[in-house]
Amino acid sequence: MKKRRLLWALLCWATAVQAQFLSVGDTIAVISPSSATDTATINGGIRTLQRWGFPCVVGKNALCEYHGFAGTIEERLDDLLWALRTPSVKAIMCSRGGDGAAHLLCHLPLDTLRRYPKLIVGFSDITALLCAEAKAENVSIHGSMCYALNTYEGNDTVSQTLRRMLQGDLPVYQVVPHPFNISGHAEGVVIGGNLSVFNDLAGSDFDPLILPNIILFMEDTGEGMSKVDRMLHNIEMRGLLPHIRAIIVGQFTKYKHPENGFDDMYSMLHEYLQHYGIPVAYNFPVGHAHLANFPLLTGATATLDVTPDGVTLLYRQ
Repeated sequence: MKKRRLLWALLCWATAVQAQFLSVGDTIAVISPSSATDTATINGGIRTLQRWGFPCVVGKNALCEYHGFAGTIEERLDDLLWALRTPSVKAIMCSRGGDGAAHLLCHLPLDTLRRYPKLIVGFSDITALLCAEAKAENVSIHGSMCYALNTYEGNDTVSQTLRRMLQGDLPVYQVVPHPFNISGHAEGVVIGGNLSVFNDLAGSDFDPLILPNIILFMEDTGEGMSKVDRMLHNIEMRGLLPHIRAIIVGQFTKYKHPENGFDDMYSMLHEYLQHYGIPVAYNFPVGHAHLANFPLLTGATATLDVTPDGVTLLYRQ
């Protein structure tokens, strides 16, 4: 397993793009924009971040609970705005995903994000905030949150990659080939995350797929193949394919298969993506399983090369 993981994402390191990266000693705010969490999860995440050299402060509403969310919309928004507006806070770590981050976007003008460009770290439901940051022309990190940092204590390869990325030390990802890969070269802005979350932003001010020249990455969990089929065709029907220069297919987990005559999710996706005329990379290590969820810098320009020998994702300075 260890050998396979290393083959899956061999890491070397590149020069940082221009962004609000951290130095040791910078403060990270921990907030809960989505579902309710618990003290152990937040405290465990903080222990890891502090061991890495980042002091932490916690939003006053981070442990609230309201109908399964981490507080009311007002409470969660208040913590996010506090973290954005506090000069001593240099980055924002979300405690967990779940549901509810999109609630905040109705009350979060893009100008606010532009005025306070800070790294937001999270994935899953936090995809909504990462897409908003991309629309505001900010970079953020699609990566592990407090739950994983508590569980693995920051010692695994994925967590260490996140630690380096926080400081602007960006990886060159080299991933082994997959039979469904479609070869080609592309350059664009890395956008995406949880497919069902960014699909629900369609038509809003925060819709990331209307941006030009995108390298789109997608992953999901618990979504059936039929629903993923509909979401994929929604992108096509909206006429957005010309915006997409390449597609990175991450991990799709916890779904029922076979379905619709396809053996698995990748078979179904390949049925359609092979006709798009753009590079496609399958089985990229990003998704809901922590040890297969290497961080991606969203809103940043990168090049993707898909060849018979494998896949390389390189961030451009």
